Amino acid sequence: MTLPPAREWWSRLSPEARREVLDSASPRLEETVREEIREVTGAVVGMVEELTDEDLDYVRAHAEPDD
Repeated sequence: MTLPPAREWWSRLSPEARREVLDSASPRLEETVREEIREVTGAVVGMVEELTDEDLDYVRAHAEPDD
């Protein structure tokens, strides 16, 4: 189970899921976010998936003002 890079799914997440990622104090993804990533990428996303520092930098850099 490997989380695809954020550049492959970030822009396709719902605003609610993006907000969950941005507001989280942990790099570990919530179930709702993991499920959306599964749906948009077709990847197998496990229960203990975490964002890498690179992915965190990406989502912060590409967050919209209303995210």
